[in-house]
Amino acid sequence: MDKIMILMVVLGSVIQYGGAQTVHLVGDNIRWSIPPFAAAYSNWTSCNIFKVGDILEFDFKSGEHNVVEVSRDSFETCTTNIAISAPITDGPARLTLNSTGDHFYICSVGSHCLLGQKLAITVVSDATTPPAPNSCTPPSPPTSPASPAPSPSVPSPSNPATGPSDSTAPSDGATDPPKSDNRSSSSAMLHAGLALTWASIALAYIYSS
Repeated sequence: MDKIMILMVVLGSVIQYGGAQTVHLVGDNIRWSIPPFAAAYSNWTSCNIFKVGDILEFDFKSGEHNVVEVSRDSFETCTTNIAISAPITDGPARLTLNSTGDHFYICSVGSHCLLGQKLAITVVSDATTPPAPNSCTPPSPPTSPASPAPSPSVPSPSNPATGPSDSTAPSDGATDPPKSDNRSSSSAMLHAGLALTWASIALAYIYSS
């Protein structure tokens, strides 16, 4: 009976740890780069809930970008005068969210931050029930307005009116936004594998004694 209790405690701990952690791929399909429009990262943030223990993954090419955690003032002015961490220049970079509150990140390369490569998030406690995410917009480029249809031509009185053409140009339909590349499922699979490993070890211990 004692061995069964030990097994249950081990499995419960692994499952609880695995369920509490989420890996957020910053920007999803645009990754960590100069965004196609200014509100791209704020739109992405509105689609996610960040908890203590979660991981931010900044996917970028080393040498082209970096990531620095800064204060609110430095975030708003795109400077590193009050940097909380040293620049991380090797990508992809993973940062674990260890505390609640507001966190700010920028790319300090050139004018990348001024061009919108900056991220502000709010982290809540794992025990706190967060509000549901607001309706969000995927961080994809804005669509250009459709061209107005040409005005119909009036046939000349001396010529017979021509009938409508059978062939019509394909309409420019709106393309579906790219699918979000969420790493939460892969993280859950990893922790499920760990849980099975611990279960196998515990069962082997029980039946070997």
